Amino acid sequence: MAEAAKVPGTPRKKAAAAGPKKSRTKREAVSPDVLEKMLGIVTTSLDEDGAVDIVTLDLVGRASFADRMVIATGLSDRQISAMAHHIERKLGEEGFKRVLVEGTNGSDWVLIDIGDIVVHLFKQESRELYALERMWGSDIDSAEAEVAVGSDEEQS
Repeated sequence: MAEAAKVPGTPRKKAAAAGPKKSRTKREAVSPDVLEKMLGIVTTSLDEDGAVDIVTLDLVGRASFADRMVIATGLSDRQISAMAHHIERKLGEEGFKRVLVEGTNGSDWVLIDIGDIVVHLFKQESRELYALERMWGSDIDSAEAEVAVGSDEEQS
């Protein structure tokens, strides 16, 4: 810390240059029963609201921010916003109060953070553009296993 005092700049600039503080707290895993209950509420609500192509991805061991990711498509901004509102309300009725929703005011993409589950609601064009299924899907793991980077065959 004594070295930081020697560096010119305000304390704010020094803190920004140092980067974020390392957090040692880990997200506590929720019980599988609770996770499945939340997931059931989300997928049932999306199905009832007419969501298209509902996909659930298992992120256990692949991401620290959530255990599941749900991706669904809506036909309009209004439908997507309504789907997000319904999910938030139904989870609240079941006692899950920590639900954060972003993008409900006329966006092509709404994000719902339920803690152990992250829900992405897209319009079709945005879903194709961001391609979260390809980024987080299980087929990416098998594709990485098939390609041996730096193998002898590539170097020849």
